Amino acid sequence: MITKEDKAKAIDLTRTHKTDVGSPQAQVSVLTARIKEITDHLKGNKGDHMARRGLIQMVGRRKRLLKYLERRDFEAYKSVVAKLKLRK
Repeated sequence: MITKEDKAKAIDLTRTHKTDVGSPQAQVSVLTARIKEITDHLKGNKGDHMARRGLIQMVGRRKRLLKYLERRDFEAYKSVVAKLKLRK
């Protein structure tokens, strides 16, 4: 489970304005933080299939958001991918 502080840090990386919490950039940033946390969890708990399923769903959601962002605002997409160090 991601803490409030971790979520705030993730949003601060990519937010577009002071009160931004729902833009695609912010959502991708939060999902990336959650994905990293669950990936670490699964390294020690290989049999946790529900966490693995949740991870796969989050990766898919992040992929769809990135695709949307790429179509709508390519510069913002490039910025998010660079800031979060995602492979694309």
